[in-house]
Amino acid sequence: MKQAMILDLDNTIYPVSSIASHLFKSLFELLDEYAHEMDSENLHKAKYELTRRPYQFVANQFNFSQAHKTRGITLLRDITYDLPVEPYDGYALLKTAPLKKFLVTTGFKKLQWSKIKMLNIENDFDEIHIVDPEVSPGTKKDVFEDIMKRHHYLPADVLVVGDDPESEIKAGVELGIETFLFDPDDKHPNAIVTFKGSHLKKVLHHII
Repeated sequence: MKQAMILDLDNTIYPVSSIASHLFKSLFELLDEYAHEMDSENLHKAKYELTRRPYQFVANQFNFSQAHKTRGITLLRDITYDLPVEPYDGYALLKTAPLKKFLVTTGFKKLQWSKIKMLNIENDFDEIHIVDPEVSPGTKKDVFEDIMKRHHYLPADVLVVGDDPESEIKAGVELGIETFLFDPDDKHPNAIVTFKGSHLKKVLHHII
């Protein structure tokens, strides 16, 4: 049986789409101000990527100008979310699993903490780690390694659960940890991952 589970937050515990219209309104308006920097297709793609990946990563991917990057970071640095958020169906089962649980998420600390509090999941985890690119160059992989070292876990003792093949899943694979890709819409059919499922309750099959 696994001794620990490391979970991502956004699009793993809850769907970002459920809060996007409120949370990203100002950010999307900012993108529209800089629409001249990219074609309409890439503008649409950038908005979508912002609902699933940290702003800095998206800004680099789509070559936002320095002025655009700076304004976006300034906007997001102090933004919070203050409305109720509902987790995915299945999370209620997942949080009762009899093992240590670690939440590891990337983003602006103030914003990520506000979402955690509105989800009311703070007490579901033994540790919560927010990787904020504005504060530290550290990565999720660094956090995973630190958790394993401090708790004396072997790779076989841990399961990483997340939605992004290029983030927490990749970090887990590189460390030899088994991974579960939560992919309810089958967006990543060719992802390199140990397990994959469209419902969080399927994670329970892989911790015993």
